[in-house]
Amino acid sequence: MPQDYPNVVDDPTEQPDSPFTGAINERDRDTIAMVEAAVGAGDVLLAFQPVVPSGRQDRPAFYEGLIRVLDRSGRIIPARDFMPTVETMELGRRLDCLALEKGLRCLSEHPRLRLAINMSARSIGYRRWSATLDDMLRRDPTVGERLILEITESSAILMPDVVQGFMDDLQRQGVSFAIDDFGAGYTSLRYLKDLYFDILKIDGQFIRGIARNPDNQAVVKALLSIGRHFDMVTIAESVETAEDTALLTALGVDCMQGYFFGAPSVRTRWAAAERQKTA
Repeated sequence: MPQDYPNVVDDPTEQPDSPFTGAINERDRDTIAMVEAAVGAGDVLLAFQPVVPSGRQDRPAFYEGLIRVLDRSGRIIPARDFMPTVETMELGRRLDCLALEKGLRCLSEHPRLRLAINMSARSIGYRRWSATLDDMLRRDPTVGERLILEITESSAILMPDVVQGFMDDLQRQGVSFAIDDFGAGYTSLRYLKDLYFDILKIDGQFIRGIARNPDNQAVVKALLSIGRHFDMVTIAESVETAEDTALLTALGVDCMQGYFFGAPSVRTRWAAAERQKTA
């Protein structure tokens, strides 16, 4: 028979005066202050990671531009260390704007480049973000054909009707869309059917060590089947070993991304290759 334990709290962070709550709040305040300082000082940059076709791993299909900030000591801080804290804030919208601006500038300067940029569905109605994209597409329509916008699974289902109209409009202008971290959240297949993503990126939790994990192999096979059914290019994230690469290739993944093919870097391979060609 269930018993009540009124003095026991399952989650100590639920207590208003808990030291856990205080530590989390202080950490979040420090993170927000760091990001605000970086944005104010212009210490924001993109790191680029290659996405390679399964059959031609020596030639990237495109690159993903990942937002980074510099802290006061000049260290490069990856998005995973700050984006979860600021993603729902106006500060998150400003970071989305900076990522888009820097990505569009790269596309404009390098006509052969194809680039993916992350965004939150919350930025769709953010005036600066929309104006930045609209202005570039008017000035150079070829940019749209080389731009991929990545929206996380959890973000996409917040406002599916808004996302659908947004995607329909931009896909007519050549922009492609990827659903990021697929499998990590709770996307309804109804949303997936209605939103018409071009690319499905399988979350790395199912990819790391997949060659030795039959359960993850079964999950990835199912996700690949979903991707093929909806005519989406499939990408495995967080590929880190030759063993996993071989298994994913055998399963029929279209492209792969991860440290096995290159870590995110602010020093771009494609810019170096272009310099060699013109030298």
